[in-house]
Amino acid sequence: MAGGRVALYLDLIRWNRPAGWLLLLWPTLGALWFAAGGWPGWHLLVVFVLGTILMRSAGCCVNDVADRDFDRHVKRTAQRPVTSGAISTRQALGLGAALALLAFGLALTTNAAVIAWSFVGLLVTLAYPFAKRFVSLPQAVLGVAFSIGIPMAFCASGGPDVPMGEALARVPAYGWTLLAGNLAWVLAYDTEYAMVDRDDDLRIGMKTSAITFGRFDVAAVMLCYIVFLLLWGLCGLRVGLSWPFLLGLVGAAAQALWHWQLIRDRTREGCFKAFRLNHWLGCTVFVGVVAGFALR
Repeated sequence: MAGGRVALYLDLIRWNRPAGWLLLLWPTLGALWFAAGGWPGWHLLVVFVLGTILMRSAGCCVNDVADRDFDRHVKRTAQRPVTSGAISTRQALGLGAALALLAFGLALTTNAAVIAWSFVGLLVTLAYPFAKRFVSLPQAVLGVAFSIGIPMAFCASGGPDVPMGEALARVPAYGWTLLAGNLAWVLAYDTEYAMVDRDDDLRIGMKTSAITFGRFDVAAVMLCYIVFLLLWGLCGLRVGLSWPFLLGLVGAAAQALWHWQLIRDRTREGCFKAFRLNHWLGCTVFVGVVAGFALR
């Protein structure tokens, strides 16, 4: 019985579907390498890896509670634990709060500026599920939530004595460029995700980028890929990364072209596959960043 309950909680946080937290992890770690000028040290690496997993898991809890009345009308989400009633809203929110507190505990081991950004990240995480009711491009809100780790990385790299007042000042101009590029990437892959459920979302009145872009959805996805790779490429050149970084960008661009093949006919299977495989695209860019710094 206890094992069954644990399995439900693991399903709630999508433990068996790591693509979600990997999509959040790769750009965060990439920014950490940019901020540190290479290897950031074990402490920051562990903090950001565990913090990413914990906050993404907490976000799933909040999202499923907020969307429980909508999810039962969508084929892909109808059997989620909260939607099906297997886990109560109180239990889901309790787990989400516990995970967020653990992530906050990790932030406490860094500095005041990182702590300040952690509150911003929490607010955006809480806001995202409700953005789908009012904002035509809720994926842009998700993009902000999935990019908060970038300014946090630059603040954390300054050491334990960075004051809270430097939460913005610690981020260089190219750090904001990395954030803008990552936002474009989130818009690309989450639009692919939204294309899977477009018919259901239209029926229940949910707002998504796939609906907003309409017949230009595929073009918008590809444009967002281009913006992402271009902005991160400019940042890499700005700090003098060597040829492995450019090779990583080429590999990511090749994957983006493959995703175009998958989504151009707008089939549920093709769009969902493209979304699920995006973490490999992000991983390729991250490996290019690491190798670029190593050989700079």
